[in-house]
Amino acid sequence: MNVLLIGSGGREHALAWKISQSSLCEQLFILPGNAGTELIGQNIDISVSDFEGIKNIVLNNNISMVVVGPEKPLVDGIYDFFISDSKLKNVTVIGPSRAGAMLEGSKDFSKEFMLKNSIPTAKHSTFTKENISDAYEFLETLSPPYVLKADGLAAGKGVLILENLELAKKELDEMLTKSKFGNASSKVVIEEYLNGIELSVFVLTDGESYKILPSAKDYKRVGEGDTGLNTGGMGAVSPVPFADAFFMDKVENRIIKPTINGLKDAKITYQGFIFIGLMNVSGDPYVIEYNVRLGDPESEVVIPRIKSDLLNLFKGISDKTFSEKDFYIDENVAATVMLVSGGYPENYQKNKLIKGLDECHDSIIFHAGTKKVGETYMTNGGRVLAITSFGRDIKHALEKSFKNSEKIDFENKYYRKDIGFDLAPI
Repeated sequence: MNVLLIGSGGREHALAWKISQSSLCEQLFILPGNAGTELIGQNIDISVSDFEGIKNIVLNNNISMVVVGPEKPLVDGIYDFFISDSKLKNVTVIGPSRAGAMLEGSKDFSKEFMLKNSIPTAKHSTFTKENISDAYEFLETLSPPYVLKADGLAAGKGVLILENLELAKKELDEMLTKSKFGNASSKVVIEEYLNGIELSVFVLTDGESYKILPSAKDYKRVGEGDTGLNTGGMGAVSPVPFADAFFMDKVENRIIKPTINGLKDAKITYQGFIFIGLMNVSGDPYVIEYNVRLGDPESEVVIPRIKSDLLNLFKGISDKTFSEKDFYIDENVAATVMLVSGGYPENYQKNKLIKGLDECHDSIIFHAGTKKVGETYMTNGGRVLAITSFGRDIKHALEKSFKNSEKIDFENKYYRKDIGFDLAPI
């Protein structure tokens, strides 16, 4: 079959890498893609939000399946666009409906969904500028740190964790009355802070049955020791050592099953990935947030550990045989280190020459923010490359990724040298 993959980051390169290995894949198109995806498929320079342009690509290239990487086209209703078009309705879209995408598109919606389905999560309340005084009073009932979440999509920047009450009130005012995150913060969810250790669990579902993908832990802060500004992610490891069979049984029964059943009960069409951001609080899982796609850089450690044919699993969603498909995971540990541009996540420069890619061995190199100029590779984003390696444990996997991270060079290259520091001695 001909497949269209939508997106341009490391997540999409990992997906393209895996899909291209399938005997079912005849032609793979990536929209818009990057310099890495160009090596395994055909990039098409069209915006992920240009649904009419995407329609033309699908029809002109006899594409039978569309795999959606990023959240924005999902929240904007690309599934609904396809299903309502007579020429597109038979094309399989791997991604939820607009209603399903609200799990990520609205923090308020997702919190109410969790409450309705008795899914463990933090105490919370939602406010607008019209009841900001009530919001201040609610903040005063909480103990620091204070968690403020913009209701809508804010490019991963809409969550603030603040130690000081007065600062929390000031930032709340910035969000609600001064549109700090645009329309995304016209509503703000305030929630209690959960003290524990984070991890991510990913599920692939056809809306009825599900497969649980490997667990992962990513590292959001730019600085070592989890300090500094939040980023899109500086690295990840999989599996998470404390997510043993006992813990994962709690996750499945308390969170995954109620989530799938809750979507069914609400008659919400959902076929694709569910990202469940969790907090392990004294051995019990609590949901921090849902995302309606794979995480990044978690994709770069999770996808390589999937031994099964991913496209065949997607085909199972399409032809209603998903529950019958076998699903196998590589037992080895995977670790990813992100190489980023100096200054990221704030101001950084692009168009820096990347050297040393051909000197790397024993790692998989996923491109994130890159472009090809002639025969050379240049930086084209804040997060540039993801270096993923396998090992018998976290330490050995990381050793390989760090070794190859040193071989690659571009001006003002930066990476964290302590990924996995809280899980294993480095």
